[in-house]
Amino acid sequence: MNNIETLKQTAANAEEMARNIWLAGLGAYGKGYEEVKGRLETLSADSNKLFGELVAKGEKIEAEGKAKVAEVKTQVTAKADVEARVEAVRTKLGLNADDTDQKIEELNAKIDALTAAVAALAAKPATKTAAKKA
Repeated sequence: MNNIETLKQTAANAEEMARNIWLAGLGAYGKGYEEVKGRLETLSADSNKLFGELVAKGEKIEAEGKAKVAEVKTQVTAKADVEARVEAVRTKLGLNADDTDQKIEELNAKIDALTAAVAALAAKPATKTAAKKA
């Protein structure tokens, strides 16, 4: 029976060894799970923190952008007001670019008419002088 006892002992040892291997596998799985869970929690916390930082940075940039847009809008409005005033003054003074060409043509026509009138007047005394000499 010595052989049977040895066989029983070997079977018990094998069973114990199989159980230990099984438990070691479960332990490795549990340890891996805990490690991954810890990393995920850390990653989640880090990503939440990063997300919060990005939101804060976005809010700051948005505020700066709105301020810049308001500033540019104010400058454009002021420039438009100044340009409107300048245009009104130019209109009152008759210096509009649209009217300038027309006014130059009118002045040229008047100068031509005056030149012709002066030439006609200059010719009349010459005719009278010539008539007196004859």
